[in-house]
Amino acid sequence: MQLSLCMIVKDEAANLPSCLASVRDLVEEIVILDTGSVDETVAIAQQFGAQVYHFPWGHDFAAARNEALKYVHGDWVLVLDADEVLVPEIIPYLQEVIQGEENLVVNLLRYELGSEDAPYSEITRLFRRHPQLYFTHPYHAGIDDSVMDLIHQEPHWKILSIPLVAIRHTGYRPEVINDRQKLASAKTVMEGYAAIHPEDAYTNNKLGALYLQMGEMEAGIKLLQQALQTPHLQPPLLLEINYHLGNAYAKLREADRAAGYYQAALDQEVIPHLKLPVYHNLGILLLDGGDLETAKTAFEIVLKIDPDFAPGHYNLGATLKFMDDYEGAIACYLRAVDLQPDYPEAYQSLGVLLLLSGQIEASMQAFNQAIALHQESNPKEAKRIKQELASMGFMP
Repeated sequence: MQLSLCMIVKDEAANLPSCLASVRDLVEEIVILDTGSVDETVAIAQQFGAQVYHFPWGHDFAAARNEALKYVHGDWVLVLDADEVLVPEIIPYLQEVIQGEENLVVNLLRYELGSEDAPYSEITRLFRRHPQLYFTHPYHAGIDDSVMDLIHQEPHWKILSIPLVAIRHTGYRPEVINDRQKLASAKTVMEGYAAIHPEDAYTNNKLGALYLQMGEMEAGIKLLQQALQTPHLQPPLLLEINYHLGNAYAKLREADRAAGYYQAALDQEVIPHLKLPVYHNLGILLLDGGDLETAKTAFEIVLKIDPDFAPGHYNLGATLKFMDDYEGAIACYLRAVDLQPDYPEAYQSLGVLLLLSGQIEASMQAFNQAIALHQESNPKEAKRIKQELASMGFMP
């Protein structure tokens, strides 16, 4: 079975080399559709032996991805974005799974580098080249709709999932996802599609979540509730919708409603990694409500799913602090900053507990780290910490 890499790109000279290098030993063909680069993207692609084609950008990811598919010759297609790399350890699994005669689609687990909320997502990026498989939705484009249509007609096909991280993605860093111009552009595109397809639960979910991110709470909740009423939704989408509604009501301080939606999300039969943000945000909700034991359990589940999730250690530490387990809390904070050295809140909380435990020198070191990190992103908080310490007679 031959495997082709299929990509759409624009001005990705900085990211493209690492992306293409990650698949060099796996794919037999590289197809790249350039949508108007003015940097060295095309030259870099050609250096890796890619077939480069050109297509004018029309603010429609599905249209561009479908155009790129026209040039693919392999039996299977792997789709990546330039800000993604394939994890080397996953390659043998991919090589094996594409040999299955009835395998149609393989869902891949993606790790979102820098995401403080939902570090994992499951995406349909590896699939058999088939004339009835194509992308839909101009934003957050995917082949899932066409997959369901094909399986309805030909039920022998199989959809598989590999519960190991296959892709690492840098595009969800906070400075990227909070780019107001990009958010506004995404909103415009999705609103246009939703106007034509008002019953499309996938778009309503993504657009509703975007409204929440932009502070349009009422509009977001309305759209998510509408999406939830759609019949025959798949478990991953049901999890997402309920999770977003849980976040909305948690922000509105309606704890009981938030907890109900979080529980509905956890009831879905999906791989554990997709439940991590639900357990984490439920734990925060329980911690804020004073249910320390249940919050502790939620955070322990988070860390069982991903022992390297720094916010999980931080919030477990906060829970243990309120349970007067200072030693356990300090250990959690130390683990959090070890995993994420640029974590000012963890250093700050660590400094407080070290000070309360009489470890003055170590406490001041932690506070100095917190102040230095806050100085870059939140100078008011850095100033407040300095003033608070000065009032107690300490000079960090």
